[in-house]
Amino acid sequence: MRAFDFAAANHVNQAIRLATVDSAYLAGGTTLVDLMKLDVLTPRQVIDINALNLRGIRLDQSGLRLGAMERMADVAADADVGAEYPVIVQALLLSASGQVRNMASIGGNLLQRTRCGYFRDVTTPCNKRAPGSGCPARTGENRSHAILGTSPACVATHASDLAVALVALDARIRLRGRDGERVVDLAEFYRLPGTTPHVENDLRPGELITEVLVPRLPWARRSSYVKIRDRSSFEFALTSAAVAMDLRGSTVHNVRIAVGGVGTRPWRLPAVEAALRGRPATERDFTEAAALAAEGAQPLAHNGFKVTLVQRTIVRALLGLAGAR
Repeated sequence: MRAFDFAAANHVNQAIRLATVDSAYLAGGTTLVDLMKLDVLTPRQVIDINALNLRGIRLDQSGLRLGAMERMADVAADADVGAEYPVIVQALLLSASGQVRNMASIGGNLLQRTRCGYFRDVTTPCNKRAPGSGCPARTGENRSHAILGTSPACVATHASDLAVALVALDARIRLRGRDGERVVDLAEFYRLPGTTPHVENDLRPGELITEVLVPRLPWARRSSYVKIRDRSSFEFALTSAAVAMDLRGSTVHNVRIAVGGVGTRPWRLPAVEAALRGRPATERDFTEAAALAAEGAQPLAHNGFKVTLVQRTIVRALLGLAGAR
């Protein structure tokens, strides 16, 4: 780890004022500290923001509001969140370990960096870490990498389970920086890699996520998060599916679907959603709709299995919500 200056902020405006282009904000530290130890991230200044008043879990007629400094474990344990948005709770509980969830913040989780091994190994090229150096994952070990939203410059997957659930729910985030406050759709906040994979999101220098806003969706009570991984604990998704379904009798009236583990950002599936609306809630109909999930996929040498796996993951999630066997 390289030397850095340390500062602590007591309020949001102070944190923003202290920040420079070479600063990093420290909340739970579960990603930042790891990457600093590896010399993947080398900020000249670290600003501790744990004293900021960015807490709160509030549910009202407009929806759910989560303070960015809320810990993952506390949100997962909230009874109202569990009742109204079970997909959020399940995504959180399937993330990392209990110890990490006790420390990691909601805002930090949404900003976590990819777990691509080439990104985390400073002895190898990586366009995310060193723009223009190359993407060895395209021809090297790529079993865990993305099949959707990739580019010649990057095939790394987005790491957050929570972000997949929130994108399925049309969540927005509130940001505050030197130019004031703004609210953006989470789905649009994340950028495709294109030719600039090192620019992963729309966060401006010194800007903070202050709040997550999830719109009211009564039928999100019928929602779930299914995660497929190599081991049952502390492992990132090979594929995952966040699904909320409005079931009227035996017919799908409405549905929201986003998938993880397969895209360079949380991947919403409007074509699959459209194919399901008005259809019977049967395994056959679910399977036909889920076949559209891999449209545009560009599998690599070792991750072609994800095309079928993501389709089956969606069907599994839908069957669980429909009560089918």
